[in-house]
Amino acid sequence: MSCEVVGDPAAPPMVLLHALGERGSDWTPVTPAFAERYRVFAPDLRGHGDTDWPGNYSFRLMRDDVTGLLDHAGLRRVILVGHSMGAVVAYLVAIARPDLVARLIIEDAPPPFPRDRPVPPEPPDPVEFDWPIVPAILTEVNRGNPETWESLKTISAPTLIIAGGPTSHIPHDRLEAAAARIPAGDLLTIPSGHHIHTTTPKAFEEAVLTWLQQ
Repeated sequence: MSCEVVGDPAAPPMVLLHALGERGSDWTPVTPAFAERYRVFAPDLRGHGDTDWPGNYSFRLMRDDVTGLLDHAGLRRVILVGHSMGAVVAYLVAIARPDLVARLIIEDAPPPFPRDRPVPPEPPDPVEFDWPIVPAILTEVNRGNPETWESLKTISAPTLIIAGGPTSHIPHDRLEAAAARIPAGDLLTIPSGHHIHTTTPKAFEEAVLTWLQQ
């Protein structure tokens, strides 16, 4: 896995997981603010950027990649932040390995619930990720995962879900339900759409850093 690392090596670790079709550098608008207080790790997830493109993709494979990265780096009790696809991976890490996660921050994503999101055709021009990941992940999203939804009740880490408001394609009631199922779940809305940390980075930084100080 390719991973960008910034911040004081002695600072508490924060791990940022990007969305489908993005890479670790997608967090650049907020990384400097976070790196003032944390050692920030922003990996390219499987099939994205400079990480290997093995051709087989699922949320659980990405979960195992992330837990493997944290184990390899000797990181424990991290602040785990995920956006969209990366947020689903973050949920799964917190469920499977509670020893790794001190705080969980979810940007505008519930676990997969049944829906009918069309799979777009492959674009004619090259992209910076392995295109087969798109049908693999969207098919998994559309199928839903009741087991993961049920397992939200086992998440022990305090969790902040940040919703994007009415212009996001993620239904707000799903985010409310996810926050309600997590024992220490909070919900905050920043009405800037699905890409909160790039559309309104200052608001996202303030929300995250304020919540972490509580």
